Amino acid sequence: MVILTIRKILKRAFDRIRNEKLKQNLLQALPFWVASIITGLVAVFYSKAFAYLESQTTFIFHHNGWMIFILTPVCFVIAWWLVVRFAPYAGGSGIPQVMAAIDLANPRYDKKVGKLLSIKIIIVKVLSSFLMIFGGGAVGKEGPTIQIAGSVFRKINEWLPSWWPKISKRNMIMAGAAAGLAAAFNTPLGGIVFAVEELTKTHLSYFKTALFTAVIIAGLTAQGLLGPYLYLGYPDVTHLSKSIFFAIILVAIIAGLLGSIMSKIILIIFKWKRNFKFKYQHILYVLSCGIIIASVAFFLDPRILGSGKEIMTTSLFSTEKHVHWYTALFRIVGTMLSFTTGASGGIFAPALGAGAGIGSLIAGWLGVSVTNVNLLILCGMVGFLTGVTRTPFTSAILVLEMTDRHSVIFHLMIAGLIAGMVSLVVDKHSLYDHLGVQCIHDLHQEENKVADQLKVEQQRTE
Repeated sequence: MVILTIRKILKRAFDRIRNEKLKQNLLQALPFWVASIITGLVAVFYSKAFAYLESQTTFIFHHNGWMIFILTPVCFVIAWWLVVRFAPYAGGSGIPQVMAAIDLANPRYDKKVGKLLSIKIIIVKVLSSFLMIFGGGAVGKEGPTIQIAGSVFRKINEWLPSWWPKISKRNMIMAGAAAGLAAAFNTPLGGIVFAVEELTKTHLSYFKTALFTAVIIAGLTAQGLLGPYLYLGYPDVTHLSKSIFFAIILVAIIAGLLGSIMSKIILIIFKWKRNFKFKYQHILYVLSCGIIIASVAFFLDPRILGSGKEIMTTSLFSTEKHVHWYTALFRIVGTMLSFTTGASGGIFAPALGAGAGIGSLIAGWLGVSVTNVNLLILCGMVGFLTGVTRTPFTSAILVLEMTDRHSVIFHLMIAGLIAGMVSLVVDKHSLYDHLGVQCIHDLHQEENKVADQLKVEQQRTE
């Protein structure tokens, strides 16, 4: 009754508008606004639940450390099984799926896009990633949030009545992805730059209003519930040495190379896993990943567990500025093992955590001052993330907005650009590019298999 009353009031108000062009613009903008509010709400719930589960894993580990040998393998296997059983394209970070959906966003490939972005994808994505983080997996929530947001925007577009003004499916998905990243990290500029740098092949002028409004509304919705928070905080980067640029270049080169090498190894593992012919081989691999991570956490370094946020905050805001060489290494190994299980989980936050470890380690080797250490940690984060994603400006803007350190924007951009250039030595394309192409290839193969099966059945009936 209440909904009907509100609907009547809104219809009367809309009918009073005499300007037809304004009416048309409002109708085109409304789906973006609604989808952005939903995205903001979902991102807040997802973020809070994700952080809670991560804290519970830490609590269990500190009180009953041996439990990790049960918790991690079991959670990993169930998280993997959920994806394989219910939504195969809900695995991984979700960004390659969104990139593939954008490439396929036309009426001819609606069914294929539906396999990448849907309500079922949202449910499986959330549950699988929850299990992974609860099991101590080195995964993040940002990539999944992007796929979830893309699914929300696509569904809102699908539900529009036939008389509604047509809205570009591609622009809707891109705006959703940008809104998802903005809401996940509270980084509106990062969301916009990410859409422009990583996702879009369309000129910005064609969808800039939709993109900006989606990011703003999703971000404001998240802020309204969480408050105007920073993902990391305000690290001290004052009194920087004039010679720090040499250290930044070193950190960027090493972090960029390691980020791209990690990506290359991930792709090699995925290629190797494609040769598995039996399900038990996949289960054994997932179990092995869980046992290795649990063993490292119990016997060597518990910081292999989780998204990596703890290593960032500890290095930036405590007196424990420097990490051991194996901490940075284990963060990379943990990310590779968790990501290659095939369960849901992002790579943004783990990559930032690994980069923070690299920056902290090199700063310890160089013996620089405390504030210089903080800058090198931030540059390590930018460099490693750039090595994985090949988006230097997105990486720099994200770290800038997470810390509100505008005074070092040029330092972060230099780190991103250098890391991007050295990454080309390892591979010309990013991890997401390769996985996105593979995603489209798999969808086409599935379609061909179905067509072949139909042909065989028709021949039998004839």
